[in-house]
Amino acid sequence: MFAKVISGTPFGVEARLVEVQCDVGPGLPGFSIVGLPEKEVSEARERVRSAIRNLGLPFPGTRITANLAPADLKKEGAGLDLALAVALLVATGEIPEERVAGLVFYGELSLDGELRPVKGALAVALAAREEGLSGMVVSHPCAPEAALVDGLSVYPVRSLGEAVAFLKGEADIPPAPKEIPEEPPPTWLDLRLVRGQEHARRALEIAAAGGHNLLMVGPPGAGKSLLARCLPGILPPLSFEEALEVTRIYSVAGLLPPGQALMRFRPFRAPHHTISYAGMVGGGHGVPSPGEITLAHHGVLFLDELPEFDRKVLEALRQPLEDRKISVVRAGVAVTFPASFMLVGAMNPCPCGHLGDPLRPCRCRPHEISQYRKRISGPFLDRIDLFVELPRLTKEELLGDGSGEPSEAVRARVTQARERQRDRFQGKARTNAELGPQEVERVCRLKPEAKRLLVRAIDHFALTGRGYVRVLKVARTIADLAGADIIEAEHLAEALQYRAFEEGES
Repeated sequence: MFAKVISGTPFGVEARLVEVQCDVGPGLPGFSIVGLPEKEVSEARERVRSAIRNLGLPFPGTRITANLAPADLKKEGAGLDLALAVALLVATGEIPEERVAGLVFYGELSLDGELRPVKGALAVALAAREEGLSGMVVSHPCAPEAALVDGLSVYPVRSLGEAVAFLKGEADIPPAPKEIPEEPPPTWLDLRLVRGQEHARRALEIAAAGGHNLLMVGPPGAGKSLLARCLPGILPPLSFEEALEVTRIYSVAGLLPPGQALMRFRPFRAPHHTISYAGMVGGGHGVPSPGEITLAHHGVLFLDELPEFDRKVLEALRQPLEDRKISVVRAGVAVTFPASFMLVGAMNPCPCGHLGDPLRPCRCRPHEISQYRKRISGPFLDRIDLFVELPRLTKEELLGDGSGEPSEAVRARVTQARERQRDRFQGKARTNAELGPQEVERVCRLKPEAKRLLVRAIDHFALTGRGYVRVLKVARTIADLAGADIIEAEHLAEALQYRAFEEGES
C-alpha cells in the first residue's frame, strides 16, 4: 500500500515542507529512505522500527520504501521521524488516510515511542501556514513556539501512541493555546555603573535610538566593555513580529532556551576574537546554519578587542552591514540569512593600550602602532556611524558616587525616538540606520544653516559618499531625540563630531 503525509525540514532560518511518501510492497524485507536524507534522517529507520514495535503494533515484514520529496532538497534533523512513522502506519492501514489530510507532522522519536523536542518547530509551523495547511502535530515541548503562528491548529503529543490514538479518533487533543508569557527582563548592566564618560554615554544613546554602528577607542579600564554591555538595557523591547523572527532563528539553531516559547528581548552576542569565518557568517555540514551575525538579528553584535579578530572575519561583515542580510553558499546549497544588527566595537589606541595616556607612557614603536591600526581596513571603518574616544578615568570620577543617569531614563528617550521613526515609516519597525539612499533624501531634510555646515564638513572630514549618508542618518536620529522634524545645525554638528576619529585614525 502507498501513503503520504507532510513534514518539514529546516533550511537556513526558514523551513521547507517535505512530502513523506511511504510504499509497503512485496519484496525482500528492508526499510530504505531516499530523497537526499542526511545521516540523522537515514537513522530514523531504526527509531521508527523500534517505536512501532514498542507500541505493540506489527511491523511489516516486507519491502518498505520511504521517499522524501522534493528529492533534490537536502533533508536534515530528526523532525521527520514522526511523519515517517505515521506514513508507515497509514500505508499498513493502522491509521485512516483521511485523518492525516491537511496536517503537518514534526517530532523526534525515542526507541520507546516517546516524542522528543526538535529544532525549527516555529519555522515549520510558519511554512505550513504559508502552504494553507490547517494543523500541525508536534512533540509536546515544541508546541508553545509552534502555537505562536496564527491560523494553524497545533496539537501537542507526548508519544507516538498518543498521536496514533488522536488520528484514529480514540483520543481528543485540544489545540495548544497561543500564549505570550510575561517574562522579567534580563539583568542587563545599568548605565548608573558607568563613571564619567559623558561623551560616550551620549553616543551610546544615539546609537540605540537609531540602530547605528559604534566604535569605542580607549585605554584598558576606560569602560568600553561596560558601556557595550549596558546597551541592551536601553534598547526598546522587540515587537511581536521582530520577536517571531528572532525566535525562528534561535529555534532553527537549537539555541532557544528550554521552556521559553518566544524571545522577548533583543539578543546580545559577544563572540571571542578567535571565532572562525564560518562561526561568524554561518556554515557547517550540510545546509549552512546561522552564524553570529544572524544570531544578533534585531540586536547587538559586540566585538571586543576589534583588531584581534581575523582580517577575513571582519571583512565578511562589510556586506551584511550594508544589505542587512548575507548569502552563504556551501557545497551547492545557497542560503540567505537575515542580518539586521547593531555592530559595537571596542579597541585600544595601540598595542600596549596607553597611547595618549597622560599617566602611563606608550611603549609602542610608530610602525607597531601603524600595523595595529591597519588590521582594520578603511572600507570597514567607513561602515561605522559613530566613533568615540574614551579617555582614562580621573581620580575624581573613580572616587565619585557614580550616581549617573539610570538606563531606565535613557531607554524612555530611546523608545520615544524609535516611535517617531515607526510613525515616519508608517508603522514598520525600522530605524534610521536602515534608510536607503532615496529615503535619506526625503527624510533627512536640513535647515539652510545646517546645509552650509555640511558643505564645509565634506572637505574637512574627507567624507566619502557612504560617510556623507551616515552623517545625515546620525543627524536625523539626534533630531528625533530632540523631537525636531527638520535637522538643525546643532544636530548636524553633533553628528559630525562622531566622525573625527575616522579622520585621524583610519
